[in-house]
Amino acid sequence: METNLQTGTLFVVATPLGNLEDITYRAVRVLSEVDLIAAEDTRYSKRLLDHYGIRTGMISCHEHNETQKALQLITALKAGKNIALISDAGTPLISDPGYSLVTAVAQHNIPIIPIPGCSAAIAGLSVAGLPTDSFLFCGFLSKKKQKLVQTLETLKQEKATLIFYESPKRICALIEQTILVFGDRRACLAREITKLHEEYIRGTLGEILGNLGLRPQVKGECVLFVQGAGPPPKMTSGQLEDLILSKQFETVGTADLARKLSSACDLSKKQIYETILKLRHTPPRH
Repeated sequence: METNLQTGTLFVVATPLGNLEDITYRAVRVLSEVDLIAAEDTRYSKRLLDHYGIRTGMISCHEHNETQKALQLITALKAGKNIALISDAGTPLISDPGYSLVTAVAQHNIPIIPIPGCSAAIAGLSVAGLPTDSFLFCGFLSKKKQKLVQTLETLKQEKATLIFYESPKRICALIEQTILVFGDRRACLAREITKLHEEYIRGTLGEILGNLGLRPQVKGECVLFVQGAGPPPKMTSGQLEDLILSKQFETVGTADLARKLSSACDLSKKQIYETILKLRHTPPRH
């Protein structure tokens, strides 16, 4: 057991999303050896603990009592007790309770150790069929339409793959608004990850929405993955010439103007330089 000599350690433990086999040996050991488990819902977590024969006592620690319970748990940690923090499923703090507790514990310089494991965002991303070199976790967006649209507008030019959590009741509304703001991009909807009715719907946002529209209702936890914004369309030769002509009165040398426009237009400096020289030897337009 990894502990500190003066105080106990807070272990942030990832637990299965659905399939109880999706837990690490280390997580089972830590949950068995700590003095106390702070659980989002003790009744829900009892099923997991019973499955692995873990008899450690639990205390509730959820979004409505987390700040209050933090004082109690810090006192126990200072007394040398080791505590594990778990949520109902996946990694605590990732759209789950735990941030207030971890922040408070960190302020007391008490050791905090992650016990990695399941995360719906990462599990779904690995099979979504979308770029994984860069991604942005957006979690749950606002239920209010105006705030939702505002948030989507700020993400419209984001190049990374976007990850949204949403309830089955609101997933169609989220996709509809995303199409209106982003256009019909490639996407993947992951539903009930690791559970009995696990499903992945890949295609454009419009195709996914059409698929869901054929169902009496959508069930299960949903994660929506949306491809990021692509590069802006290349400027045509005519547009480039018009842009160069609009800059003709600037007191900038040919090379400096080519470098400046190359950065702004995502075109090669050589192409722009040659276009500038061509225009200088072409009769002015009338």
